[in-house]
Amino acid sequence: LGFVTCVQLGLSCMEALYEVGGFLCIAITLNDDQAAQKSGRVYIDDFCAKNNIPLVKSQNVNDQVVINAIKSADLDWLFIIGWSQIAQSELLSSVKKGVLGAHPTLLPVGRGHAAIPWAILKNLKETGVTLFKLDDGVDTGPIVMQKSIEVKPNTTATDLYIEFNFAHIEIIKEAAPLIMNDGLSLIEQDNSKSTIWPERLPEDGKINLEGSVYKAERLVRAVTRPYPGAFYIDDSGDKVIIWSSSVAEKFPGLEYNFIEFYDGFLVLDEIEKC
Repeated sequence: LGFVTCVQLGLSCMEALYEVGGFLCIAITLNDDQAAQKSGRVYIDDFCAKNNIPLVKSQNVNDQVVINAIKSADLDWLFIIGWSQIAQSELLSSVKKGVLGAHPTLLPVGRGHAAIPWAILKNLKETGVTLFKLDDGVDTGPIVMQKSIEVKPNTTATDLYIEFNFAHIEIIKEAAPLIMNDGLSLIEQDNSKSTIWPERLPEDGKINLEGSVYKAERLVRAVTRPYPGAFYIDDSGDKVIIWSSSVAEKFPGLEYNFIEFYDGFLVLDEIEKC
């Protein structure tokens, strides 16, 4: 087995793999100076040193130095978890049995980007994690296993990030014994049910002050930490980031910071001016 990651989610999965008796022949991560501001960015050097795992650092997982290292390790399976670069065909074919990835939706729903914010913005009641075998498409490969996560009316991105971390750990612990004993069953995705969620940028967090207070509150929950946050521009031209808020249908009183909408008031529980 080998592992590719640069975020806490991936490191948690590496730790889970070792907890159930697995071990890694190689690990790949980014160069130290890359993606320093990426949500959840971690360095796996200490874990690799502690467990005698050869560690390769590269700008891109598809670089030839990575391909050569994977071929030299003679891997059966390679995990790529918490990684934004798409594995190209040469990388996929450098592993004997395949490359496994984890996507934070219940595929084929939610292929693409920004799975945590979109789950809240789309007002879903349920989301989850899918472990699947990578192919030449984006999030299109056959499914190994899935774990469901409830999305409650007050769920925030922070809450979901924690839930996804636990779900990834559980799925690795369940799947690892099957992987090590050649017991995997792969289920093809039903493409007729697929949806694609687009990329989100920090500026997409701007609140529509002429829209609905309920949509504004949902946006606050969707892009709060570890994401850049929902915001508006105040009368003085300052950007105000809203990290948490609540809805009041009646006038909340002068003791609160609030924004008035046509259908209610957004009470600002935690803000940051910048």
